[in-house]
Order: sequence, then structure tokens, then C-alpha cells
Amino acid sequence: MKITSQKVENRKRRHARIRAKVKGTATCPRLAVYRSNRFMYAQLIDDDTSTTLVGLDTRVAKAATAKDRAKEVGLLIADEAKKKGILKVVFDRGGFQYQGAVVSLAEGAREGGLEF
Repeated sequence: MKITSQKVENRKRRHARIRAKVKGTATCPRLAVYRSNRFMYAQLIDDDTSTTLVGLDTRVAKAATAKDRAKEVGLLIADEAKKKGILKVVFDRGGFQYQGAVVSLAEGAREGGLEF
């Protein structure tokens, strides 16, 4: 098996373990993060109805570095969530390590007013 496909499989296994414990509802949705090589995506998901309440990515951010773009997306998603009356979320790091841009996105969401 190629090394890159093994890395993807390992991340999917980690994500499955996280998803077994983390569940989003309409009042407390799941803040799901996905990190590709170029962009980061963040969604607020209601797992009861399987709907995405809010979704944003770093393509809308104008900052210079990946960490700054992720923090900007965290602030934007917190603002959109507040407009919908959502103040509390559960964080789903998607099997990615909690470092770098993933931390920046979480910090941005916290600064924007979301509680984890």
C-alpha cells in the first residue's frame, strides 16, 4: 500500500473513533473541520437530521498564512452561528492532529463567542 493512502486510512480510523463519541444536535451542533493541502473547511452539522447548518472555508479568507486564514474562518463561522442562535458546539477535529491551523480555527471560533 502506498504511504499516502496509508496516511489517509489512518486519519479515517482516527476520525471514526472521534465520531463514535461526538454527536451534534440542533442546539449544540458539531463543528467539523477538514484540512486539505490548500484549504481548510469548517461546518456546523446537526447529526440528528444530517444537515449542515453553516459551512465555510479558507477560500473566503484574505490573510497571508494558513493559520491566520483558519483563525479568520473560525471567527466567521462563530458569527454565522450567532446569527442562527447557536452559542455552544462540540468540536470534531476530523482525525487531524490538534496543532497548527486546526488550533487556530478553534481559537478563532472561541474568540467569536462559541463555547466548546
